[in-house]
Amino acid sequence: MTDAPVRLLLADDHPVVRAGLRAVLETEPGLAVVAEAATAEAAVARAAAGDIDVVLMDLQFGKGMTGAEATAAITARPGAPRVVVVTTYDSDADTLPAIEAGATGYLLKDAPPEDLAAAVRTAAAGRTTLAPAVAHRLMNRLRAPGTTLTRRETEVLTLVARGLSNQAVAHRLHLTEGTVKSHLARIFTKLDVDSRTAAVATAVDLGLIRR
Repeated sequence: MTDAPVRLLLADDHPVVRAGLRAVLETEPGLAVVAEAATAEAAVARAAAGDIDVVLMDLQFGKGMTGAEATAAITARPGAPRVVVVTTYDSDADTLPAIEAGATGYLLKDAPPEDLAAAVRTAAAGRTTLAPAVAHRLMNRLRAPGTTLTRRETEVLTLVARGLSNQAVAHRLHLTEGTVKSHLARIFTKLDVDSRTAAVATAVDLGLIRR
């Protein structure tokens, strides 16, 4: 039926955020919030019920599964709902895993209400919506691939930025210490730096990672 509302699931660990999203979206014609989830795991389970068209997904849920992991789990199923990420983070470390996981849209939480509603309708129609800052960064990656970090390099540098040693990074990512050093060497070359501190600072400035 063409007049059926777009059924929404709000996935965010902050009740105030969920309430804000609900308040905005329920005033929009043709949209209906039918469920909420406070954890990524709950979002995956609820999305599998078959009565959700679009999931609005946060990226950070504290402990447990991340929003990107939940997005991958949701979109992997046949006939899955679309996922629109709604978050405060716009670094490559956040956007790329989410988009690779199958997110149809990516918006920042400071987006105007009309943009949020439009993104939901666009996602329901099977099209993509990206926040301007995210779209700009992805275009820059395509134009200057030489400075682009791989997903693994981003993971390594993010942990380095948190103060972890090579050994600790290797343990966290289930790599050998030699592999971590190789990743760092490639990162130094791409960013044209010669130290861990400079690599972190440059990557933060370029929006490749967040601190």
